[in-house]
Amino acid sequence: MTTALVAPFRFFSLQVVRTRRLGPSLVRVTFGGDELRDFHSDGCDQSLSLFLPHPGQSEPVVPLELDEGWSQAWRELPEEVRAVMRSYTLRALRRDPDEIDIDFVLHTPAGPASTWAARAVPGDRARVLGPAVADNRSIRFRPPADADLVVMWGDDSAVPAATAALESLPAGTRARVWLEVPDAGDIQDVATDADAEITWIVRNDGAAPAVPTTPADALASTAAPASTAVDAVRASGLPAAERPYVWIAGESGQVKALRRYFVGECGIDRRRVTFVGYWRRGMTEEQVRAAGE
Repeated sequence: MTTALVAPFRFFSLQVVRTRRLGPSLVRVTFGGDELRDFHSDGCDQSLSLFLPHPGQSEPVVPLELDEGWSQAWRELPEEVRAVMRSYTLRALRRDPDEIDIDFVLHTPAGPASTWAARAVPGDRARVLGPAVADNRSIRFRPPADADLVVMWGDDSAVPAATAALESLPAGTRARVWLEVPDAGDIQDVATDADAEITWIVRNDGAAPAVPTTPADALASTAAPASTAVDAVRASGLPAAERPYVWIAGESGQVKALRRYFVGECGIDRRRVTFVGYWRRGMTEEQVRAAGE
């Protein structure tokens, strides 16, 4: 008997099914497509590469006919022709029908992905390089089984992953969470069975006062005035725990500072700290990729 090997990642053709504004700065785009029947993910912070068309194009231009050579050929295409590629996290995967949700942050001034998402209508086409294997290396949120506290911090780019993770936590799990958004209208109710305390931090012209909320399912939240991510966390403090697990995601500079705080000041084992830089202040995604090559 032979066993067929499945590549962990592949391209999926997508069509917009619907859009929904979550707040002044956030829009959720729901995608469908027959190929999504082979899309599988068991992760809460599943990373994806999304390919979008330029204005005037009916679909994103990616030379898929070249198989493994698509990436180099795509890079060699004129910038105004090749598909716009951006990294996102999966917000939700559903069956019957097969659909995925991706949440977009709407920036000012708007970048190409933000512009596309703000104007997206049903039928618009896109592609995603995503998982065909449910447990894959692009899933980072993995609390150890012995964790007695889950600590999370994320900015607006990480809110989709963070809220998905919160929804997945088993009943009774203690969680301390800080989420940063551009506008108070972007604060969301999070349905979770976890014993979660959430502080929403709203950026107001460079300031970051913490905003108390009373979300669904009796989630607690406390106000902690702060101007930076580390200040907000330090001001609130961490509950006592013997085996905490920490997940930090968002802007690279903030993520690095928070990792130093949790490991250096709080004494948390660095092996129990997951940190992911989704973007870098002052740099486009193209510049970040070029710097890493």
